[in-house]
Amino acid sequence: MKHKRLPVSINLALLVLLIGVLSSCATSKPGAAVQKKVQGKTYVIVGASSGFGRGMAEQLGAMKANVVLAARRTELLEEVATKVRAGGGQALVVTTDISQPDQVQRLADAAVQQFGRVDVWVNDAGVGGIGRFWEIPIADYSRMIDVNLKGIVYGSHAAMQIFKKQGTGVLMNLGSVESHVPLAYHAVYASTKGAIKNFDQALNQELRLSGLKNIEVVTIEPWAVDTPFWTHAANYSGGTPRMAAMDPPSKVVNAMVRSSVRPRQELPVGWKARGAVTSHRILPHFTERLSANVVHRYQMKTAPPAPANAGSLHQPEAEGRGVADGVKARIKAENKQRREQKGK
Repeated sequence: MKHKRLPVSINLALLVLLIGVLSSCATSKPGAAVQKKVQGKTYVIVGASSGFGRGMAEQLGAMKANVVLAARRTELLEEVATKVRAGGGQALVVTTDISQPDQVQRLADAAVQQFGRVDVWVNDAGVGGIGRFWEIPIADYSRMIDVNLKGIVYGSHAAMQIFKKQGTGVLMNLGSVESHVPLAYHAVYASTKGAIKNFDQALNQELRLSGLKNIEVVTIEPWAVDTPFWTHAANYSGGTPRMAAMDPPSKVVNAMVRSSVRPRQELPVGWKARGAVTSHRILPHFTERLSANVVHRYQMKTAPPAPANAGSLHQPEAEGRGVADGVKARIKAENKQRREQKGK
């Protein structure tokens, strides 16, 4: 008796489901074993004023780590430092624009001077731009590249100088699911995230060939997440910044803390990110087309109107101060209002 072959789409769905089940432990809250390894270690976190960086800093503080907090918004860094200290950790605030190499070097020097070493360096700072490629100003693209790519290079270079002297260290750079699946209306942002993946892969090979086996580079690749990224992104799309099926930031923060003591070279975070990466490996054109259609519907067709703005690219914004930012709830309310208006 001949068995019918399942359609490719069903096979792919089953594969994504299996990946989700197998990867769930990576995003759960780290337990006592991880906490024991974290305690007393020194972390530098660039981008610590909100989002993943803030979430990671506060969790590390509760695990009694030393945390060096870097970002542009000094008052928020001081707020995070208070929480780190309240949790039992130590904190040092160093106001830093990662796009400025002299400021990054000052950060590295301050961390070593205060704590004697750096065990983990996290480059989490990043800025986005949403809209048709030809409608976003060149100045905004230049700033995105300065922060998302050049900044990662500057931070990684400073970290490597420290790690080589110590003989050990973990460098963690924030990529994205867009390191694999570039999204429409995110062209330059996606290109910087793809570059981070390639940079980290090459760096890992250089470390291997140089015999520096105790220095490791980790690329974290989240799905779209409910953080202040969407409030801070430059937006020329004509609609409020949004994306489908956002993850909570706790998933990514948990994965980052765990990966800091159990490094893996590349970590798509959560079942959606893993599923998208796997789908792209199997059916790249289908995955890119489907992803683009989803973004087009959410961002260009159904988003409520919003004025063009450069977000926090050139100057820090007062808004977007927490780990989460209520974007998922806002999108849900917008969708509900849209359905109600259509029903009238």
